[in-house]
Amino acid sequence: MSARDSERRSERRPEPRRARVVRRTKETAIELELVVDGSGRVEVSTGIGMLDHLLTALAFHAGWDLELRCAGDLEIDDHHTAEDCALCLGQALKEALGDRAGIERFGDALVPLDEALSRCAVDLSGRPFARVELGLARPMLGALACENATHALASFATAAAMTLHVELLTGFNDHHRAEAAFKSVAVALRRATARRPHASTTNDDATTVPSTKGVLS
Repeated sequence: MSARDSERRSERRPEPRRARVVRRTKETAIELELVVDGSGRVEVSTGIGMLDHLLTALAFHAGWDLELRCAGDLEIDDHHTAEDCALCLGQALKEALGDRAGIERFGDALVPLDEALSRCAVDLSGRPFARVELGLARPMLGALACENATHALASFATAAAMTLHVELLTGFNDHHRAEAAFKSVAVALRRATARRPHASTTNDDATTVPSTKGVLS
């Protein structure tokens, strides 16, 4: 292969977007590594089985590589762990995307899980907003409070500085409803974070922020 061919291949294969976040408070100790341009290699350990399950589904179906370890004050309850893990994941996504140049920006998904059906739309706008309506009826899913499944998605959106809309259109099994919601977020984000055509080359799309303002904030 000639030097020029190597150069062209390098231009076609930009560096993976990644971030590392460490958070240590009196409530949680978290270490997280995220690769947006991954292959679905996920290792999550929060001490809450259902939270592990939901975050794993999110990362896997978004096509990310994710390593997340959390030691939280579960002797109190699950709130701090769920919230802080979501905040760290959102922070990592925000850092990995940088100025968000060359991305699609918008993404949406309609995802079923058996009888449950979730709809999600995201805008990687730089402006945090979340409307999350899961309609969960049970108080708990394993060791995760149902209200904290909703709160985790909202916290994730806030830290990632994105607009997030999630709603369950149908379903009666709360496990299915929650999982469908996280998977719909994953698929919408996979589409929103995708590089636009030619954004992997030296074409202007690679350096253009997808906003008429010229900046996302």
